[in-house]
Amino acid sequence: MKKLLIVVFAAMLSPLCLLAQFKISGKVSEKTNNTALSGASIRLKNSNGGTNTNSAGIYELKQKAGTYTLMISFVGYEPLERTIELKQDLNLDFSLKPSAYLADEVIVMATRAAEKSASTYKNVSKSEIAANNFGQDLPFIINNTPGVVVTSDAGAGVGYTGIRIRGSDGSRVNVTVNGIPYNDSESQGSFFVNMPDFASSVENIQIQRGVGTSTNGAGAFGGSLNIQTSAPSLDPYAEVNTSYGSFNTLKNTVKIGTGLIDNKFSFDGRLSRIQSDGFVDRGASLLKSYFLSGAYHGKTDLLRLNVFSGTERTYQSWNGVPESRLRNDQQGMLDYISRNGLNEADAANLLNSDGRKYNSFTYKDQTDNYWQDHYQLLYAKQFSPRFSFNGALHYTYGRGYYEEFKNLQKFSDYALPNPVINGSEVLKSDLIRRRWLNNDFYGVTYAFNYKALDNLNLTLGGGYNEYRGKHYGQIIWSQVASSLDNSAHYYDGRGHKDDFNIFGKITFNPADQLSLFADLQYRGIKYDITGKDNDQKPLDIHDRLHFFNPKVGATYTLDPGSNIYASMSIANKEANRTDYVDAVKNTLPQAERLYDLEAGYRIQRSAFNAGLNVYGMFYKDQLVVTGKLNDVGGNIRQNVPDSYRIGIELDGSYTLNRFFMINANAALSRNKIKEFSEYIMNYDSELEEMNTYKNTNISFSPSAVLFGELVFKPVKSFAVALQSKYVSKQYMDNTQSEERKLNGYWVNNVRLGYDFSIKGVKNINVGLLANNILNKKYQSNGYTYGYISDGSRLSENFYFPQAGTNFLLSLNVRF
Repeated sequence: MKKLLIVVFAAMLSPLCLLAQFKISGKVSEKTNNTALSGASIRLKNSNGGTNTNSAGIYELKQKAGTYTLMISFVGYEPLERTIELKQDLNLDFSLKPSAYLADEVIVMATRAAEKSASTYKNVSKSEIAANNFGQDLPFIINNTPGVVVTSDAGAGVGYTGIRIRGSDGSRVNVTVNGIPYNDSESQGSFFVNMPDFASSVENIQIQRGVGTSTNGAGAFGGSLNIQTSAPSLDPYAEVNTSYGSFNTLKNTVKIGTGLIDNKFSFDGRLSRIQSDGFVDRGASLLKSYFLSGAYHGKTDLLRLNVFSGTERTYQSWNGVPESRLRNDQQGMLDYISRNGLNEADAANLLNSDGRKYNSFTYKDQTDNYWQDHYQLLYAKQFSPRFSFNGALHYTYGRGYYEEFKNLQKFSDYALPNPVINGSEVLKSDLIRRRWLNNDFYGVTYAFNYKALDNLNLTLGGGYNEYRGKHYGQIIWSQVASSLDNSAHYYDGRGHKDDFNIFGKITFNPADQLSLFADLQYRGIKYDITGKDNDQKPLDIHDRLHFFNPKVGATYTLDPGSNIYASMSIANKEANRTDYVDAVKNTLPQAERLYDLEAGYRIQRSAFNAGLNVYGMFYKDQLVVTGKLNDVGGNIRQNVPDSYRIGIELDGSYTLNRFFMINANAALSRNKIKEFSEYIMNYDSELEEMNTYKNTNISFSPSAVLFGELVFKPVKSFAVALQSKYVSKQYMDNTQSEERKLNGYWVNNVRLGYDFSIKGVKNINVGLLANNILNKKYQSNGYTYGYISDGSRLSENFYFPQAGTNFLLSLNVRF
């Protein structure tokens, strides 16, 4: 009886024993001289659990009893794996051998936040990118990260897409590729349509929210995307990827790589083609790209040449859908036709189209066409264990145009004489025009890193870049012949921009648990706009700007798996080309300034990891749309004295058991302009009226962005993920009017992936992405303008509907 009681008691305690956690601890050092490696990574294979070593190379993590594979890695050293049976506390020391070659990660280290950085960031790994890459543009691949909202003109994620981080649009998100600026120098936007399928050549992405660390290019007013291209595979490979799905979306990708040849050389290549009809009428895209990379890997140096290019032909769908068409308001559509003077064909198109798929353009070649070639020469050198350098020379050549049919255009608007036919002067004609942009962008970036002491690290970096842009227009056809031939330009404008920056970073660890940093950047800009604009306005604008952007912060380590941090940063940003061109005569738009306060807590355990941060972003002279119009009716942005964004963000992952894992993030914010003056044209009096508002919401800034994902992995090679995202309502202007807003939306997707292999094939992956499985009808973007007529205010609201339920199926074969 006594033995039976003992057995029963043991059986009752066995689940508790399985739940008990044991400690794994030890030291990671360099094999050759036993020097401690601070910041080395210790991870559990096929799990989110893990930690990093402290300044003495010590690590500690806790885990339930079981069998695990530990992965130990550090930049510049060969990684180790060790399988352990965890039944009690273990003390395990590891010695890492210096790598036979310098790792590619050194290329981006100077502009990246690290584990102990007092910055708010999210790392997206190569495997995460691959799992979500079905051919949609890069913004859609990182859509599930905190505070991110994406949109697509054609409604399905292919073609022209946009991204906002913390409510800031793409022109305020700094994008670098291997530390080289990608944002357009004049518009400051990032056009991912010019980089089709670039995600297939990306190793990882770091998304920094807020000001972030010093980097090259335009100032980060919402966040930064720091993209690192693919590192070489150790072994030769060939890979074929095909995706096909709704709206005749088809992606074909071929990748090849030599692996390391003689442990010194590697060559990689990719060729891609994507086509899609788009969700909206005529929202088609044809995108092509290639990526070539060759590298020499030495023990202490790395030389890499990247050449990549993208071409796009996209039917224009950037006008959106009028509100009356979207709501199927018949009388509203008739009023819209009358107000805007639509001809019979355009009126019929409006009245007879599918309300969510309507496209106002019907001319067969109403397309956007652009070609962009990139050349990057990257070099890194490890002079000694304490001193290293990385730098790059780069050149980008872009050229392209958009073509459009224009009805009854005045010859005088094109600086052309009125033709005389049969003795009568002709004032207007239908015509087809092209507006061109040709540009060259080139420069150098660099960074020196010096580990002065074991607890003191210094970085000196910067860059110098020049942009030379040509803006011009052509009339390629006119119903009534003019004096201008097809190749002549009816306007010529130029934009020249020189951008210099230098930054210094200091990281100091006065104690094992405390890390302090200072990051100081000077940026100087010379910007000249000359020639003639497309509205025949003469341009002679010159500006010289000098910015000082300091950042300071501290991180305190609570234990090997958790820390708290706080930072304060100041960022300055110049206006874009349109702001300069539309500025009131003899004045220049003021530069914007941002004061960014960030504080957070990060924790990493064997079964879960989480980050919680709060922020306050306080703007001085932020540029916003006020309703004021230029002389051709376009919206003008103006400086507002005071505005702010304050919020809280949560990002976490929890492994429930070997079958289930939960990923979730939330971004809650308050985004306000303290005092906002709206300008609206009164066509009854032909005068502009002004309305003043207090504490209004900043446009396109949702107060809540929530994401959750449940991953079910019944076997190692198969996974199903249910994804759910909610974006709260957004106002389309800064008046906080309920009549001019985007409704909140909640969208659910399902992603499946199955990996297997057969003889002669390393891996086969079959994937399925089912978007918007509940067929939610929603609009992710829009715009509005208004005026007063006949004593009443009229608002012209336009929306960009996104696709209902749609599918993408992929097959990836790796040899």
